[in-house]
Amino acid sequence: MERQHQIKRTLATPESIEAIRRLLGEGAHVSRSALARAACTRFGFVDARGRAQTAGCIKALRELERAGHFVLPAAGPSGRRPGQRGSARCLGAPVPAPQEVPALAGDVRGLRLVRVSGREQLQLWNELMNAEHPQGAGPLVGAQMRYLIASDHGWLGGLGLAAAALSLADRDRWIGWDAATRREHLHRVVGMARFLIRPSVRCHNLASRVLGMACRIVAADYQAQYGYTPWLLESFVDTEQFLGTCYRAANWVAVGHSQGRGRQDRAHEKAKSVKAIYVYALAADWRARMGVSEPRVPQPLHPGEGLEGPHWAQHEFGGAELGDLRLGRRLVQCARALGLQPGRAFCGAANGDVAAVKAYYRLIGLPDAQEDVSMRSMLAPHRQRTLQRMMAQPLVLCVQDGTELNYSSLAQCEGLGPLGTNQTGARSMGLHLHSTLALTADGVPLGVLDAYCQAPQPRSAEDQWPGHAIPIEQKKTFDWIHGLRQCEQAAAQMPATRVVSVMDREADFFELFDQHRQPGKAGSKVDLLVRARHDRILAEQRSLFEQVRSSPVKSRLGIAVPRQSSRPKKSRQQPRAGHPQRMAQVQLRYREVELSAPKHHAGKAALRLWVVHVRETPAPAQGQRIEWFLLSTRAITTVEQACECLRWYCLRWRIEDWHRVLKTGCRIEALQHKTATRLKRAIAFNLVIAWRIMLLTLLGRQTPELPAQVLFSELEIEVLQAWAKKKASNDPSCSAMPSAS
Repeated sequence: MERQHQIKRTLATPESIEAIRRLLGEGAHVSRSALARAACTRFGFVDARGRAQTAGCIKALRELERAGHFVLPAAGPSGRRPGQRGSARCLGAPVPAPQEVPALAGDVRGLRLVRVSGREQLQLWNELMNAEHPQGAGPLVGAQMRYLIASDHGWLGGLGLAAAALSLADRDRWIGWDAATRREHLHRVVGMARFLIRPSVRCHNLASRVLGMACRIVAADYQAQYGYTPWLLESFVDTEQFLGTCYRAANWVAVGHSQGRGRQDRAHEKAKSVKAIYVYALAADWRARMGVSEPRVPQPLHPGEGLEGPHWAQHEFGGAELGDLRLGRRLVQCARALGLQPGRAFCGAANGDVAAVKAYYRLIGLPDAQEDVSMRSMLAPHRQRTLQRMMAQPLVLCVQDGTELNYSSLAQCEGLGPLGTNQTGARSMGLHLHSTLALTADGVPLGVLDAYCQAPQPRSAEDQWPGHAIPIEQKKTFDWIHGLRQCEQAAAQMPATRVVSVMDREADFFELFDQHRQPGKAGSKVDLLVRARHDRILAEQRSLFEQVRSSPVKSRLGIAVPRQSSRPKKSRQQPRAGHPQRMAQVQLRYREVELSAPKHHAGKAALRLWVVHVRETPAPAQGQRIEWFLLSTRAITTVEQACECLRWYCLRWRIEDWHRVLKTGCRIEALQHKTATRLKRAIAFNLVIAWRIMLLTLLGRQTPELPAQVLFSELEIEVLQAWAKKKASNDPSCSAMPSAS
């Protein structure tokens, strides 16, 4: 079957509907199955092995009946007992737990995939899925294949393959096919509908090894069973609960996200969670076989390219997939207006344009359930432009950080979370923003690689679980792992660019470094640079900080420390003493260390990292002494490499500056909306506007020779020239702005 039969599309034509009516009028087809067999014969609906496609034909006939084209014979009895589920029967007893499973997949004896055949194995598979998989055993749809994961230790889990998703925007864009090509070749994409490693099994690398075994046998098994060979496998990962590490380790490719609709969501309710889409190529030349070309490779961009006054909003927001082209155009128009007057409410930024104000609030005020208009979808074009700017750089620093957005004044706003309490015990409500800002090696901001807001969820008083027993996906620290994964995905798209993920002390936890060293990822191109927070005990029974401090001094250098104003205690912020600007003289040390896994990760290998240590000597008369312990996955063997890591970490303050622009320049904490979802949509505009303001400021300082036309329209240049002349006439010490020409 080179091309998939379009049964419903064929039967829906007026000629086909008339042919079905004639078959019904003959009276010889007393059942739906008999009618479907006759229709298959009439229209040639057979699979690759010559068997009639009665199931697909019956489904299409039912849909045409619901549309009122004809009335089918009454449906016969289902053959199921009252209360029986639609899936096949189960064993009726739990599957015995496997015994003495080794900690490493390579040590598992007799690991193999058993293709399910026969009633007994089908019952066993269904029992495993119904008892231990969150989605149960099914039913599965389309051409199906089931496997049991067997070993000498017992049954370890199972897999289920079925028809691929009918339509996935991100997957379809990655493949590069149009609707007609998708209809012809969709059967060549097989979906991994179920994948289970039993919860009782703790075996490192088992899931990725099983995936690799499955990828090697699926094509031949489908050819034997169904008479055709699939070219692609697809699967989904709920990123709120799982990392998808095993897929990346097995060389699957992350191509985007679903929209939470599911296969049967005809009403666009989007009741399911948004999941990451992973794809694996079974045939190296699958695009040639489908007749589709490679997707157009994005071209690198220079930092200031495309940011000129009239067109920057189109470049950074244009093409956003919001479910309606009109919403996409409205997004660009609103961004352009807000960019002209940052920090103002939109009714002021619109300069009295009533239609524009209504359009903005209709966009922001769409129902919360309409996930097409989300922070992620609104920022998608800007993220793509950020990736293109990153491609033009030999080295990119991806700086992560979080900040709290206080909306305590919005007492009626739904969906906020508690940020903390002040001295009086009053609770502050708001959102937590975690973001990744991409920088050049000189600190020029390239864009917002990733950003998302969520309402903090405090632990209930009844929750007595220790912290290490809570899954990492449910902790706030998972934000840092999510950000690292975004850096890894970006690095995979730019072979010529080195990516360094820079983080502060909150990111110093074992799971982050363990995530980084997982096999089959872009780890060789993504380095971690994290400021240490915890003074761990090393194998030599000495503390990390003590061991590094006792190392020989490699060099001495100066670090410029800017002036810091004092700050009183405010909400959750501690008071801060001020200090004048100074040049801190520091001692530089570096060495390799081995950090053992914590007790709750017993069995995992130790981490081998490099530590760069700087300590101010002597201590300053005012202010706190500088002392940093920087953990790096990059080997540090020379003073130059250590100084480079130090420069990278000093640029981490760029994201703090960006937060300041967001809060003081764009005034995002002054936004007023009824729900957190609406606030997030409004924040999305300002994330890009604040980045643009910061970029224009830094470009003006670092490259003053840059032509004004690169960043400003002709009208803006005229206004600035008039202002400069006026200022020069009032102050003889000022010279007029040079001509833009």
